[in-house]
Amino acid sequence: MKRLLCAGASVSALLLATPALAKNTQGDQAEILALLRAQASEIAALRARLEAVENKAPVAAPVTAAATPSAAPQRVASASSTVGNDSETVSFAPQIIPPSPAEQTVAQARAAAANPSGVTTEWRGGLPIFHSADGKYTFKMRGRIINHVSSTFGSKYDARNITTTGARALRIGIEGAIGTHFFYQFENDFADNVSDVGTMFVGWRNDVGQISYDVRFGNMFNDRSFEGSSGSDAPPFLERNVVATSIIPQRGFYGIALMPRIFWKSGHASITLSGDNVDANQTVSDSRTVLARAHWNPLRTDRSIVHLGLWGFDEKLANGPGALTRNTVIGGRFNSLLRVSTGTLTGGTGTTGYGAEVGGYAGPLWVMGEAGERHARLSGGRDDLVTKAWSLSGGWFLTGDLPPYNPRLGTFAQPRVLRPVFDGGPGAIELLTRYENLDYSGVPTAGKGSAVTAGVNWYLDSIIRMQFNLIHWNTENRAGAFTGKDSGETVSGGIGVTF
Repeated sequence: MKRLLCAGASVSALLLATPALAKNTQGDQAEILALLRAQASEIAALRARLEAVENKAPVAAPVTAAATPSAAPQRVASASSTVGNDSETVSFAPQIIPPSPAEQTVAQARAAAANPSGVTTEWRGGLPIFHSADGKYTFKMRGRIINHVSSTFGSKYDARNITTTGARALRIGIEGAIGTHFFYQFENDFADNVSDVGTMFVGWRNDVGQISYDVRFGNMFNDRSFEGSSGSDAPPFLERNVVATSIIPQRGFYGIALMPRIFWKSGHASITLSGDNVDANQTVSDSRTVLARAHWNPLRTDRSIVHLGLWGFDEKLANGPGALTRNTVIGGRFNSLLRVSTGTLTGGTGTTGYGAEVGGYAGPLWVMGEAGERHARLSGGRDDLVTKAWSLSGGWFLTGDLPPYNPRLGTFAQPRVLRPVFDGGPGAIELLTRYENLDYSGVPTAGKGSAVTAGVNWYLDSIIRMQFNLIHWNTENRAGAFTGKDSGETVSGGIGVTF
């Protein structure tokens, strides 16, 4: 005990001398720090010996963010004691001991020296967001990992009854801002073992009273239909509905575009002037697409919302006759033999499409309906290829969470889980169902199909989710290897991580 008191007195003397010694050279400061650590270690050892003599287990003081700076080192202690008549040895779990005031001072000084720029971070959405000291620069990483497994059975064609796996998305990217107006984003997808540029743009944003706007230029995702405007990680089903996948420009979901958007309290509107996507053929002129969409929330409370939306596009295909062949997913993305087909079509000159959205949620219940039509123009005086599609879906959160809806963009979004699994809660559990119908017409080889899907989602937190879909599908193709009427079931499962 005397040694402990003497050691404590020595530490006190050194602490009192620290302000004066701090003016010495860097080598002297390092020597002082070494002495402080040695004295602290000796005190810890003596305390453990004293507690062992008194047969008393060490009790750790509670550690809070306020009491212990994140930069401060934390010591771990363990002990054993003799309990009962059988002299059984019980090992206590390692316990975190808060740092002493001297160690806190040293750690804070070290942190300041290591971070002279004053960069700050916040942890949100699974990754840190970095802010410069003057608030001028913001930067973060972003990404998605979405893996699926799918098994089809019941088809009259044995070749369709297969089990497959695949990555729906394997994406990594960055986003950031400079000042209050300039921002940027870039993502690359490695799904299917192919490096594919996804979102890639720079933009400018500003506020004018209650109205805000931005203008972006780059390779951008379409703002088209409710599920078509939602990222691959957002829809509650493992695949978007047939409105999103069939009433679409021939170039697909992406294109190098100029897109101004305007936002107000109850909705938004956008217009897009687009060429081909960034990976397209550059030996001919790009196709040209003009696309517009608007959504409105006429009713919005803390626990309910009504959604209305309209959209449309007109596309002029590149010089020379283009291909208009479509093979649309109907029973799961990862069975490429299970599609609704138009048959091979060439000689396309352009497409025009439009659609409407209506839905909303009240508490944990949500419903969304979409419908659209597309006319693909063919050269040589032939009739248009006409596509008609509609979908009705809904869901119910058993755990009482609100549906993941983004009122700014009028799309599905990432959920805000009330009681995450990692905090001891159940997560968010959602039951859902959907009916969708697709009909190609106007050409002799046009097919049609429909599907009913039942599913369950388990959101462990706002970043990780597990999904299960059971799909009963019907197809009636007039071209390809699987003609005539066919039906069956597909069971799909997936796990996704979004940050």
